[in-house]
Amino acid sequence: MITFAEVDPLETLDILKVELIAAPPEIVFEAILEQLGPENATGPESPLPMKIEPWPGGRWFRDLGPGLGHFWGHIQVLKPPALLEICGPLCMSYPSLNHLSYRVTVESDKTRLVLRHRAIGAILPEHRDGMPGGWAHELSTIRRLAESRGAK
Repeated sequence: MITFAEVDPLETLDILKVELIAAPPEIVFEAILEQLGPENATGPESPLPMKIEPWPGGRWFRDLGPGLGHFWGHIQVLKPPALLEICGPLCMSYPSLNHLSYRVTVESDKTRLVLRHRAIGAILPEHRDGMPGGWAHELSTIRRLAESRGAK
């Protein structure tokens, strides 16, 4: 049986954030992986027990215990220390496609980190409105982690 229903129109999301970090690219890249894993938090007091498997095809997921959790994405591209791309549903438990990229380059005496999150789907207003602030928090955590380990 096939049924058809009228649905909300598809929404798109395109977030671009840039952070200049006083640490070498290799340390910034390590901080990205750490932020996506054990240091992950959606806010200053909202830790998420995340795990990342740092290889092409590796999973990024919320680990809620033995056999429990929430799949967020697969690593599509891994080229340390320059590029990490993840594709998957991210935190959206509804029809959506997401692509997340972290590009790391050297800019004079700092490392430039560019985060781009693009999505299409039935994106809820709370995700559309909350994600820019969430990504800004994640980038500031990456900067703090990297700069505490190896200022340029």
